[in-house]
Amino acid sequence: MNDPFNRILGHNPNQRVGVFVDTQNLYHSARDYYGQNVNFESLLRFAVGGRQLVRATAYVVERENDTSAWPFIYKLSTIGFRVRRMHLTLKETTDDGRPIYEGNWDMGIAADMVRLMHTLDVVVLGSGDGDFVEIVEVLMERGIRVEVIAFKETTSQKLIDAVDRFIHLPEIENAFVPSKERHPIPRGEQ
Repeated sequence: MNDPFNRILGHNPNQRVGVFVDTQNLYHSARDYYGQNVNFESLLRFAVGGRQLVRATAYVVERENDTSAWPFIYKLSTIGFRVRRMHLTLKETTDDGRPIYEGNWDMGIAADMVRLMHTLDVVVLGSGDGDFVEIVEVLMERGIRVEVIAFKETTSQKLIDAVDRFIHLPEIENAFVPSKERHPIPRGEQ
C-alpha cells in the first residue's frame, strides 16, 4: 500500500467493511444544524474508501401508508444500500390527546453488526447516538476497527471517545445533496 493518505487513515484495500447508517439520526442533524439533506452516496463512497464492501445497510423509519419516502428509499437502494424499513408505532398519547410515535433502529443496527462481525475488519456507523458505545466496545474488543461518520454537533462525546476514528460528516466531499435533488425522508421520532 503506497498511498500515504490511506496509511494515515488506517485504510487497507484488503479490509472488509460493513456500513450501518441510521438515516433519521443523520437527517435530523443535517436539517437542524445545516438546513440541508445528507448525500448518502458520498457518505457511502467515503465510508468504503477503496476497501472491500461486504454490506451497506440504511435504516429508515416511515409512517404507515405514507409513500412520500419511497423516492428516498429507492435512491438508497440504487446507490448500494440494503434498506431496512420500520413503521412508526404509537408510543403513548399525551393528556391532551396528542399521539407520540416512536421508531428506533438502535437494537436492529446493533444486531446486524453482531450478525456480520465475523466477516468484517471495519464497521462504519452513520450515527452520533451514544447508545452505540456498548456495541462499539464489543466490536473493538474483537479486533474490529470502528469508524463513525456523523455531525459533531449531535454526536455523543462518549461515542467519539470510544471509536478508532470520528469523521465530521460536513467535511466529506459533496456531503450534502444539491437542493434540486432532495427527496423527503420519512419523519421518525428520535
